[in-house]
Amino acid sequence: MSDAVTVAILAGGQSRRMGTDKSFVLLEGKPLIQHVIERASSLGYSLILIANDVERYRPFGLPVYPDVIAGAGSLGGLYTALTHSPTDYTLCLACDMPQVNPELLQYLITLKGAYDAVVPRVEGVLQGVHALYHRRCLPVMQGHIQQGTLKIIKVIEALNVRLVDEGELRQFDPDCTSFLNLNSPLDLEAFQRIKTTKR
Repeated sequence: MSDAVTVAILAGGQSRRMGTDKSFVLLEGKPLIQHVIERASSLGYSLILIANDVERYRPFGLPVYPDVIAGAGSLGGLYTALTHSPTDYTLCLACDMPQVNPELLQYLITLKGAYDAVVPRVEGVLQGVHALYHRRCLPVMQGHIQQGTLKIIKVIEALNVRLVDEGELRQFDPDCTSFLNLNSPLDLEAFQRIKTTKR
C-alpha cells in the first residue's frame, strides 16, 4: 500500500504575486510548504519536492527535482513530478495550500481505478495541482508543452478523468478549505484572520 502512490509537492512557481518565494513564507511560525509536507506525510506515502532551487529545499530531507523542461509553469511541474515518481500514480499538490486534508487526499487515491487522473472541481474550477495522475499522462503533458499549450485544464480535457465535485469533497472537507491557496500577502493576511477568528 505504502508504495502505491508518490506525493509530489510542487514548489517551482515564480511567486510573482507574493513577491518572495511563497514556499518559505511563514504561517504560524512555519514555512507554507512545511504545512503541506506535514499533512501529506501523515498518509504514509513517499514524498518528493519539485523545485528549481534544489539546495534551498534540501533541509526538508526529501528528494528534490528541478524542472525537466524549463519555463513550462505548473504543467512543467506536473510533468517533472511524474517523470521522477517511482510509482505509477502521483498525487500532486501545490506548496501554497496549507489546509490540504489527509482524509480527502486518501479518498482521491481510492478513486483512481483505471483513470488517467482524479481531479477535484470546486465552484466549477478544476484543481489541477491538487490531483492524482498516472504516469501514462506524460506523453499528453509533453505534447502540450511542446505545442506551448501550458494550461493544465487543456491536458485534463485530453485525459480519461474521474472528476470529484463538491458533493463528494464536502464529506471530508465541509468548507473546501483544502483548496485555498495563498498567492499573495493579502491572501495570507485574510487566511490568518480567519484562523484567528475560529480559535
